[in-house]
Amino acid sequence: MDRKYITGWLETAAGKVAKVSTKLDAHDKLGAVMVRSGIGRGRYSVEPGLYVVGNPDGDSPVLVSANYKLSFDALRKELDGLDAWIMVLDTKGINVWCAAGKGTFGTDEIVGRVGLTGLEKVVNHRKIIVPQLGAPGVAAHEVRKRCGFSVIYGPVRACDITAFINAGMKATAQMRQVRFTLYDRLVLTPMELALGAKYLLLAMVVLFVLSGISISGYSIKLAVNNGIRSAVNLLAGYIGGAVIGPVLLPWLPGRSFSLKGFWVGVIVAGLFSVFKLTGDRLETAAWILLIAAVSSFITMNFTGASTYTSLSGVKKEMRIAVPLQLAAATIGIGMWMVDKFI
Repeated sequence: MDRKYITGWLETAAGKVAKVSTKLDAHDKLGAVMVRSGIGRGRYSVEPGLYVVGNPDGDSPVLVSANYKLSFDALRKELDGLDAWIMVLDTKGINVWCAAGKGTFGTDEIVGRVGLTGLEKVVNHRKIIVPQLGAPGVAAHEVRKRCGFSVIYGPVRACDITAFINAGMKATAQMRQVRFTLYDRLVLTPMELALGAKYLLLAMVVLFVLSGISISGYSIKLAVNNGIRSAVNLLAGYIGGAVIGPVLLPWLPGRSFSLKGFWVGVIVAGLFSVFKLTGDRLETAAWILLIAAVSSFITMNFTGASTYTSLSGVKKEMRIAVPLQLAAATIGIGMWMVDKFI
């Protein structure tokens, strides 16, 4: 684990506690770019335990964080000028919101971490500030019953934490509001693009090779001429689902992400047909189905990065959408192949 963020140590009644910087350096920023691009995502974590910023004492606030380093960094950089304790839970390197849904950011981990860190020896009060997005995994009454600490739910975003503390740990309506802005959506698209990149490349290669088939036999020239076009069409569907869908998310028709992605795919395929990139009528129909299926599936995957949806809602959507996406892709590939022999 990277520990360059540790700047020193503070002696406490529970032992040495690491002091961390509130300034993100070039190494932190590079790490964030890499993990946003899908590089080293599973290893981007900090060691669970107790940390400090500034020079806290027994009356200073205790903030709870996940051990996903992006979550940890998002919190510590907003604490400049404050004296506070940070209790980092073992969420297996997963962010607060996702870990709350999986159960790793939850009651048992909080209670256990309070005991492991000796927090009751370090602070005079019995209050911990938990991020609001961690609430689904935390039973506040159980935490208090089992370890004596009261849970105070902080704001949704780390950038509001200082104002929240200065206001006597009272949140405004705006602090409680979950937003999913254009920036929030765009910053997630590199990860979405990277996750399926190897499967996309494999599919593009397969289509390129199959593009050389015709009723007259196999032709390298045909594979080159039609293969490049086929690969570009498939790539367009992928980008449509991973980039265009998230960008236009609030304005696309329908509530489900899969339906929103479907409309993006239809629009992309329609535009490509206007520029004669989808072949004759049968092949065009095939590409409408294929591009729409790919775009719908990729946009649907974006639900895992969105606070718009619930776990039960996602499961219900997938039970309906995935069979339809598979059917559309299968029929589209079948039509695409048939077109080569007529």
